[in-house]
Amino acid sequence: MVGGGSFEFEGLQTIGIVCLVCMFLKLMHLLGLINFTDEDSSESDLELSAVRHQPEGLDQLQAQTKFTKKELQSLYRGFKNECPSGLVDEETFKMIYSQFFPQGDATTYAHFLFNAFDIDRTGSIRFEDFVIGLSVLLRGSVHEKLKWAFNLYDINKDGYITKEEMLAIMKSIYDMMGNYTYPSVREDTPFEHVEKFFQKMDRNQDGVVTIDEFMETCQKDENIMSSMQLFENVI
Repeated sequence: MVGGGSFEFEGLQTIGIVCLVCMFLKLMHLLGLINFTDEDSSESDLELSAVRHQPEGLDQLQAQTKFTKKELQSLYRGFKNECPSGLVDEETFKMIYSQFFPQGDATTYAHFLFNAFDIDRTGSIRFEDFVIGLSVLLRGSVHEKLKWAFNLYDINKDGYITKEEMLAIMKSIYDMMGNYTYPSVREDTPFEHVEKFFQKMDRNQDGVVTIDEFMETCQKDENIMSSMQLFENVI
């Protein structure tokens, strides 16, 4: 889909989320995070004493996510082994994404994505942030997934998506894909997609897209709804 001369708008509209999930799944596999085994952990809850940042209790995380106790234990073991401090900073996040997209520049997209996971704006992604976001993307309701996507696009978190924000997201995706899109993509292509996005989403034509406009339009679009179901049964 990426290398063609013309990008389907619906595909580009959700490619950021698709790239996000694909890269996280690949990252999780490399870290052993989704290599679930049948061994029943006898470790006390989440072995909280092993890291500087102590995550919330297992029962609380199970209530906040749609993962089972065994899945959370396995996810945490891998997370703890690779991130002994219990935290992932933005530079580490960018480095991970740069390895997945050596033909492009994933720095800006990784920055936007990091901010979407860094719920408390602490400058670090905790295990709780990671697993709650992953639960939404993989097993959340359509409403939850769309709300997460809106939060990604709403860069300054003021409750609105502006053309400037959407253009920044689109450019970051093209930059990340690098040689997979260039030179077949014209310089003004991201702007054209932003214009199409707003023609479709900005119902009252006030120059911004609200969460209600975003939800309503997406839920009426079969392509977007289909993309929301792609990774439901991955783990």
